[in-house]
Amino acid sequence: MKPASAIKAYLDYLATEQRRSDNTISTYRIIFDDFERYLTAHDIKSVADITSHDIRNWQVGHTEAGDSPNTILKRLTALRSWFTYMRRQRWMKQDVMAKISNPKRPRPLPVFFREKEVEKIYNADLFADTFEGCRDKLLLRILYETGIRRSEVLGLTEAGVDFNALTIKVLGKRNKERIIPIEEELARSIREYLQLKHQLPQYDQKLFVNGNGCAINSGKVYTIVRKYMTLLSNADRISPHVFRHTFATQMLNEGANINAIKELLGHASLNATEIYTHVTREHLKEVYKHAHPRELNKKNNL
Repeated sequence: MKPASAIKAYLDYLATEQRRSDNTISTYRIIFDDFERYLTAHDIKSVADITSHDIRNWQVGHTEAGDSPNTILKRLTALRSWFTYMRRQRWMKQDVMAKISNPKRPRPLPVFFREKEVEKIYNADLFADTFEGCRDKLLLRILYETGIRRSEVLGLTEAGVDFNALTIKVLGKRNKERIIPIEEELARSIREYLQLKHQLPQYDQKLFVNGNGCAINSGKVYTIVRKYMTLLSNADRISPHVFRHTFATQMLNEGANINAIKELLGHASLNATEIYTHVTREHLKEVYKHAHPRELNKKNNL
């Protein structure tokens, strides 16, 4: 079977039997046309003659040309599906993709708020002098000072706040409880908020509620964060989870033990926490570039 014929047959199969979208078929056609040109250039006239070595060389060529790992992964995914189809048709026997490894995709660094940005949530003028304003300020402070997840904020209850021990009880993933310490000032803010909350005609025992006393939902947490942090921060992304990244990053920058941060965040594995060490390294590089005398001299001499 000639490669061109096998490609046409597979694209027809995707369109008629798999009912794939026109966009998917168009993308696959571009990938297969490129691979067919490689085969032609290397005088490979039959799909049965394609080897793992050929695919690896084709992959390396695109890597050297500057294609991203994500782009190469899409190409390899298309080839894998094509070769699986051809083995089902018995046009080739061996799984030539078995020895082909996917490229490693770089793990994106977490986005976090700068300290000078997030500290502005302590400005009383930022919030309305209402129940909702008091709630919003407390919610942002808890996100920032504890690093808990959005779902965990929703799970906080009045009973879970221990004013004597200065802790809050958090229900994390897989219903795993953990106790997080809080500062006296934050505990005082919770008390002030509860005084206003208890003046409502009725209210849920969840810590955070709307003006009608019903517990807030996930979308409301996101809306509150967006409302204020869009004004205060230039971060690439604004969401409740950015507060979690900010908490972990600042804890590491201040010298906190990474295992302690793992426990505070409720990570099951240290691997999830270690990503923040990369963030702090990048932060240190930026600080160096902007503050070290030699770097400043270089800028001044430009």
